[in-house]
Amino acid sequence: MTAAAEQQAKRWRVDNQNMALGVYISVPFCRTKCSYCNFASDVFSRAVFERYVDRVCADLANAPQIAKEMGGQIEQDVDTIYLGGGTPTMLDAGQLQRIFDAVRKQFYVTSDAEVTVECAPGTLSPGMIEALLARGVNRVSLGVQSFVDAEAAAVGRLHKRSAVLDEIARLRSAGIANINIDLIAGLPHQTAESWQESLSETVATGAPHVSVYMLEVDEDSRLGRELMAGGTRYHAHFVPDEEATADFYLGACEQLEAAGIAQYEISNFARADSESRHNLKYWTRQPYLGFGVDAHSMLFSVSEETEAVRFANADVLEGYVAVSALHRTVVSRTAALEESFFLGLRLNRGLNLQQIGASFGHEEVDAAHSTIEELVAYGLMQREGGCIRLTNRGRLLSNEVFQRFLHPSKKTNPICGFA
Repeated sequence: MTAAAEQQAKRWRVDNQNMALGVYISVPFCRTKCSYCNFASDVFSRAVFERYVDRVCADLANAPQIAKEMGGQIEQDVDTIYLGGGTPTMLDAGQLQRIFDAVRKQFYVTSDAEVTVECAPGTLSPGMIEALLARGVNRVSLGVQSFVDAEAAAVGRLHKRSAVLDEIARLRSAGIANINIDLIAGLPHQTAESWQESLSETVATGAPHVSVYMLEVDEDSRLGRELMAGGTRYHAHFVPDEEATADFYLGACEQLEAAGIAQYEISNFARADSESRHNLKYWTRQPYLGFGVDAHSMLFSVSEETEAVRFANADVLEGYVAVSALHRTVVSRTAALEESFFLGLRLNRGLNLQQIGASFGHEEVDAAHSTIEELVAYGLMQREGGCIRLTNRGRLLSNEVFQRFLHPSKKTNPICGFA
């Protein structure tokens, strides 16, 4: 690194000190395991719930020591809290209370903090909504996936469309209007017509935030393994092909935009001022701490030799409850630059190259010039002045695009794969 770049790095570290934390808490318990799910969640006996909450609360109490051992800076202010799953509303009110109390005992939660809980439709009883309100929850993410009952049932979802609409109405009545709806493009039995039905119903709810994911086909889910094997279990032979799924996604982008729900990230859409503040921390490389099974953290490094540290908990329940060692990764300046490109490019606003240069050195931006021009030529990226962003086609091929900004030793996909 040149002397100028070192000075830029020091200024960047000063500018990013005292940045409020995001706190993520994983709750891996579900009523049923959906066939497409590749997360570290499953159906467990309620007997383990209390031990799990004990462990999460102990980690929260020990957060400063964990950060010190990992070599990361930790701040006391928290302005986003996110309970994800699994289904956090599988816990009872008392268990949720213990978790929120542990967060507030360890950290100062700002008065305007965004507090999100993921909920499976059908788990939001009046008593649970009251419990969420009492704990400061002001945002709920509903794992709808499809408003077509037959599609939802085919992948193991237990809710009906009517239950989703009822719970949205009750959330609003209780004062929680900041609602996200998750949808998945490419579910078994999904057609252009049924996808349109889900999109139209989503828009009609007036939800301020929508997440649209394309079905992942990998060995980490039962449906993915069956698709890879060419089998028929889990309705795998009724999964739309990749071209149809891509068309569903692009159609969602157009329809949501037309309804005033603008895309701001590859999978996320929001009405004005309704973007997920917590998830924006991930894409803009702000610090966050994760607690629970398979939860990840990123903190700025206490060492001036490295830029940040990332660490993760065990990805199985037994390992986490048994206090398995954390998996730690040191983020070098080179790795931080790579992250800035492939995380920042997830956002529709893209990246300001002048800002990247100010943080990492303008020679580093110059070194990426040929890659940027190549991606522009392939129609995967557009450049406007000093900003770069993905095109619609680039978002469909985002993983391949991101690899172009990795060190040559990490690349696996040649540029010819874009043609």
